Amino acid sequence: MSSGKSITEKLDGLYEYDREPVAAAHLHGPGKFLGMYAGEHIAGTEYIIGPLFVAHGVTVTDFFGGLLLGNILAVLSWAFIVAPIAVRTRLTLYWQLRKSAGPGLTAAYSLVNALMFCFLAGSMISVSATAVGLPFGMDMPRLEDTLPTSLGWVFVVLGVGALVTVLAILGFEKLARFASIASPWMVLVFVAGAIAVLPMLGVQSIDDFWRVAKERIWTGKPFPGMTQFSFWHVTFFAWFCNLAMHIGMADMSILRFARKWTYGFTSASGMFLGHFAAWVASGILCAAASGNVAPGPIAYLGAGVAGAVSVVIAGWTTANPTLYRAGLAFQVATPDWKRWKVTLAAGVITTIAALFPALMMKLLDFVALYGLLLMPMGAVVFADYWIFPKLGLRAAYAEAQGLLISWPALLAWVVSLVLCFVLPVELYFKALPGWFIAIVAFVAASGIQQRLGAKGAR
Repeated sequence: MSSGKSITEKLDGLYEYDREPVAAAHLHGPGKFLGMYAGEHIAGTEYIIGPLFVAHGVTVTDFFGGLLLGNILAVLSWAFIVAPIAVRTRLTLYWQLRKSAGPGLTAAYSLVNALMFCFLAGSMISVSATAVGLPFGMDMPRLEDTLPTSLGWVFVVLGVGALVTVLAILGFEKLARFASIASPWMVLVFVAGAIAVLPMLGVQSIDDFWRVAKERIWTGKPFPGMTQFSFWHVTFFAWFCNLAMHIGMADMSILRFARKWTYGFTSASGMFLGHFAAWVASGILCAAASGNVAPGPIAYLGAGVAGAVSVVIAGWTTANPTLYRAGLAFQVATPDWKRWKVTLAAGVITTIAALFPALMMKLLDFVALYGLLLMPMGAVVFADYWIFPKLGLRAAYAEAQGLLISWPALLAWVVSLVLCFVLPVELYFKALPGWFIAIVAFVAASGIQQRLGAKGAR
């Protein structure tokens, strides 16, 4: 009889401190996080986001100025909002949230969170599929497509989704190693592809670039049916496209492995190599491809096979940690399941979502919406950890009282979302006031709850 462990037993052993603080022996240095953030944000989705800015007719000055300001604000959000709490608690967002929101509300929130992460990872699988399908002559999705475009598209998406799910099951350390290997050359391919097509647009020297950028790339003229974007659209999207991860606190799941809170600044590797350089490069590729926004073909146009491969790898390095987060979120609602089982379930949902190209083609709107839905609970964690002690309120009150649901946390979530959706501003601008609304609502309601509780205890 063989004494070897079964596959199930080996998978059960992939423990990542899912429900308790990370042990000191498993903390990592800055290199892991530089690679992780670079790999995640030099992503296949950058090949679709850059072209969407071109399609929305942003001007060249608004584009570069908005990217600079928005990405700086994003790095500061990681460094000063999520990282300090992550390294002090060493917990995932979900197990920290239980302390202030109660297990019932946390389970409901975690399900919403997990589904949003699945859909986001699904868009990244769709991006990779546009490159994998190139050798097979697969019909590529167009800007207006919603449903699967061909049987070939379905088979390619299913294959890519299966591989991404396996990598996510392997856990944080494997993801970080994969991203560290892949990310350095991906940004080079992005930039090389953009440089290669500049002569097609009329750039013969460095002096020509700004003129061509203004006249042929970021022209200030939106594509038919697309709205006009301004400096503030670019700024807020660059800042809040990862709203759920920083201000929404989801990256507690990643930064809990960091030795120091200052590792939150390593997010700059993703913001400026990915959300700056890669969006610029993919916008150039889109213009050279006469407005084609399918990531695989435009990358192939600029860098040939290397470009197509970079789209595949970039999609994987972003979908993997996103699916990993989704698995951790699902696990809160399925506490008796091992992490690999819930990650597998998340992978199935993600792959099904990836079949629908609308998720990729409407990525700007989806990213803004999912960040808005998840942001209030991040505000609850922030207020409970930092603000309550300064106001003399008891932190982790729901845990101390054994509450299934914290009504102040529920109120903060509902009120902030309702007020955000009725605010007469575009979707991209709703999250910032919503964060402050959630904090004020949670603090005020918690003050009333704890005062009433103190009276009842007399």
